[in-house]
Amino acid sequence: MKKEIPRFKNEKEEADFWDNNDSSEYIDWSKASMASFPKLKPSLKTISLRLPENMLNELKVYANKQDIPYQSFMKMLLAEKLKELRSA
Repeated sequence: MKKEIPRFKNEKEEADFWDNNDSSEYIDWSKASMASFPKLKPSLKTISLRLPENMLNELKVYANKQDIPYQSFMKMLLAEKLKELRSA
């Protein structure tokens, strides 16, 4: 028998509750299923990145050859390198 999940006044109260309580006392995780959110877009964070001018120019040349914006090209390169590092 699982404990009953209390009602919360707001998100902060709920977050505090789950930070300090074991969810397995309230939820039967053996009955859980994987959720899929195919239209959910990842959150983006704007950053400032200082690059040598010659490196930026070279990135723009390679991006232009692939007919994609250079910032998209940079994200693609970073994603490929991160995937490579994860599998190392």
